[in-house]
Amino acid sequence: MLKDTNCGELRREHDGRTVTLAGWVHRRRDHGGLIFIDLRDTTGLVQCVIDPSRGDAYAVADQARAEWVLQIEGQVALRPPETVNPRLVTGEVEVRVARAQVLNDAKIPPFHITDAGEEVEELLRLRYRYLDLRRDSLHDTIRLRHRIVKFMRDFLCERDFIEVETPILIKSTPEGARDYIVPSRLQPGYFYALPQSPQILKQLLMVAGFERYFQIARCFRDEDTRADRQPEFSQLDIEMSFVRREDVMALVEDLYTAIARECAPGKRLLASPFPRLTYQEAMERYGSDRPDLRFGLELRDVTDVVAQSEFGVFRSAVAAGGRVKALVAPGCAGYSRSQVDELTRVAQSGGAKGLATLAVSAEGVRSPVAKFLSDAEVRGIVEHSQAKHGDLVLLVADRPEVVAKALGGLRVWLGERLDLADSQVLAFCWIYEFPLLEWREEERRWDATHNPFSGFYAEDEPLLESDPGKVRALQYDLVCNGSELGGGSIRNHRREMQERLFGLMGYSPDDARQRFGALLDALEHGAPPHGGIATGIERLLMVLRGTDNIRDVVAFPKTQSGGDPMLGSPAPVDERQLRDLHLRVVE
Repeated sequence: MLKDTNCGELRREHDGRTVTLAGWVHRRRDHGGLIFIDLRDTTGLVQCVIDPSRGDAYAVADQARAEWVLQIEGQVALRPPETVNPRLVTGEVEVRVARAQVLNDAKIPPFHITDAGEEVEELLRLRYRYLDLRRDSLHDTIRLRHRIVKFMRDFLCERDFIEVETPILIKSTPEGARDYIVPSRLQPGYFYALPQSPQILKQLLMVAGFERYFQIARCFRDEDTRADRQPEFSQLDIEMSFVRREDVMALVEDLYTAIARECAPGKRLLASPFPRLTYQEAMERYGSDRPDLRFGLELRDVTDVVAQSEFGVFRSAVAAGGRVKALVAPGCAGYSRSQVDELTRVAQSGGAKGLATLAVSAEGVRSPVAKFLSDAEVRGIVEHSQAKHGDLVLLVADRPEVVAKALGGLRVWLGERLDLADSQVLAFCWIYEFPLLEWREEERRWDATHNPFSGFYAEDEPLLESDPGKVRALQYDLVCNGSELGGGSIRNHRREMQERLFGLMGYSPDDARQRFGALLDALEHGAPPHGGIATGIERLLMVLRGTDNIRDVVAFPKTQSGGDPMLGSPAPVDERQLRDLHLRVVE
């Protein structure tokens, strides 16, 4: 080894020890005689002091610059009390250098390797990601990911799960997003797909008798990126045989409670066991199936209060089968016109045509729509919404799904704007009883809300033909701080029921066999009742690190357009490669 000690490990008990260090020049300071170098490696940094009497070592220190790679030998010494740096774990000691060697020099970095808040263009950071990754915050994130994944593996192995690696080159199956496809050289005109998830494969492992499977699976989806989505990602994939929904949920809840305790000791759980909300309850109370429970601001239904109102917007919405709901913005009764306009724009981004407001104060209620409402209606809105003096009541009238989306978005926006969510709290919850199917108007067919393999409540079976939209899936999502960490379900384990659902989704028998033949055949060979879940590794890291951008928790992320500025991908390939694959590019 070119070093016998790590920079970040030195403490006062090492006083007098001779050590050999190797690392990067984090900072160099020349005090007109003594030269100070903060040497950094993966464990941290320590101050090194080079005296002019040290000849060759001083010459190395004199020429060294930021990010040069040095080897240093010297003696650990206590710093004088007045120079102790309490911000560093190594701040009580320094290394008095006897010898130094340049292992590699470095060009001037395109930006400072620091977490000091320097604004650096995102593309520049991605272009030089190997430099950006030297920052402490990213190092800490990648190390946290390692600890979490190791913890998951250890936790599941102790509970008799086995890790099975499933293929990356598979057959294209519809799972809600576009597949990345890979042409076959040996079979021209045929294609593999990269897995959106190992869904069918893990079900086949259940049929094969591996009753407890897990995998840290790489998944690929050719869809537009967003703040919490990348083209490729990792998920913890779990499947279990002979289980009910409660068994899967209990295992995952134990796992994530333990992860919070072991890997995020600075955070606290809002509640344990995790609260459980039906999909319908979550939409009614929070306007979202991934609610942030760190703060209240629940939606309140005032439809009955204003159903016969003289205010046409409310009355017509109710007459058309819609709803009128209220959201209270605490302490915001004094909002200016421009602030209310901003709230309106947020509501409109969720589909609302407009936003009605009532400002509640000790003097009464002020509202642009008050003249259209009776005193009883105004009192009813205030009482039903539980508004207090100083609050601003926000009202949306429209179809139920529009009201939920508009006020749900406003709720999240207000939570951020009013700083209502404690960043040190982890508010896990379960959402369950999702609709099994949703109507695709543009395709004129029913489709799975999550995946086409989910089972459903036995008592809802009569609704499959008469009212498919009311069938409840045996589906469950794990949510934390407003982010969906993952979801799973108890699967269909009988072929006839799976084929029945495929038929409801518009697949002909031939089409279903072509797409899902292996699974359908397997279900006829003694498939056990089974279920599982998949949870995102990056999503969990985002919550634990308190970031809203997935690129902050991925070692080598893609840009919003799916590109990699560092490697220059995607990129053209040469004509020979295209010929080998029997492909040509059509302009």
